[in-house]
Amino acid sequence: MIAEERKIQRLFRKGCAGYRLLEDGDRILIALSGGKDSLELVRLLAVQQRIYKPRIEVEAAHVLMDNIPYETDRSYIQRFCEELGVRLHILHTSFEERSGTRKPRCFLCSWTRRKTLFEFAVENGFNKIALGHHQDDILVTLLMNMTFEGSMQTMPPRLEMDHYPVTVIRPLCLVPEHLIKTVAETEGFERQKTACPYEQATRRQSMTEMFRRLEEMNPEARYSLWNSMRNIHHDLLP
Repeated sequence: MIAEERKIQRLFRKGCAGYRLLEDGDRILIALSGGKDSLELVRLLAVQQRIYKPRIEVEAAHVLMDNIPYETDRSYIQRFCEELGVRLHILHTSFEERSGTRKPRCFLCSWTRRKTLFEFAVENGFNKIALGHHQDDILVTLLMNMTFEGSMQTMPPRLEMDHYPVTVIRPLCLVPEHLIKTVAETEGFERQKTACPYEQATRRQSMTEMFRRLEEMNPEARYSLWNSMRNIHHDLLP
């Protein structure tokens, strides 16, 4: 096992314990996009379900958006899950682009995927949905909301849903992206066949580059940003 994988496992366990992400009796549906982050999440949770405490069951779901021109290698992710003993569900969905709507395609696609996952989870007895967002995703979202929305909020490690009887968890919340990249390259994770044609048309890529520059200025920037979310001084504002 390479050093980066050991670090990921340590941070995975720390995040799960610190934010109470895994509990006895959990039936967890993993959102498997086919990217490196969700593949690593499947590996970690597949190992975790073989551990006696907490006792959990995991399955994975891959959502195919029929009206977006990109493609993943379903045979690869099927083999990947089978080798780990994780059942994979392939879900098909799509969204309508109504005239006059101001919602961008990325929003519509993401919203439809989540709705499909939530409905499938509820119908099939899952109480939690695991998403593959890592620490960089969470911090970049924080910067985006501060910059463009004027609010200090981001994707929490654990979120109880209001309209669905499921809890969203992010077990990679403490894991930096560079560790996952190294493991993915070492283990030979395959990339999706065709990238989404709209993924570069968002603010996220620009904000990710800004986050990288912050880390160049201060190697401890990610930890300062993370701590800032629970260290807000309300008396600074009138």
